[in-house]
Amino acid sequence: VKDERPNVRPLGDRVRSALAGLPWEAVLVDDGSTDGTFDELARVAADDSRFKVVRLRRNFGQSAALQAGFDHAVGDVVATMDGDLQNDPDDIPGMVAKLDDGFDVVLGLRANRQD
Repeated sequence: VKDERPNVRPLGDRVRSALAGLPWEAVLVDDGSTDGTFDELARVAADDSRFKVVRLRRNFGQSAALQAGFDHAVGDVVATMDGDLQNDPDDIPGMVAKLDDGFDVVLGLRANRQD
């Protein structure tokens, strides 16, 4: 998540809704935001212990932020998404179901980007 302060709370709400009834954690990596994103991430985590926040000291880029998330995740399955709400958390349960069908990896692709 980088400079996505207005999207943090809606993202948290959508993840919580999409994964209701399932065991999960969300690792939210702040990649050097300067707009108050970290403070908003901290508030979301304070409200729900399933959210973990990792703060990078400066902007290292998406690859480094993803690696930081992987390093802090404890689950057996990891789903990645950006913080701009263009990835739909409602897609996650269906993707995980594909793993239960025997697939090793599942890829989601945004068909209608909004950027």
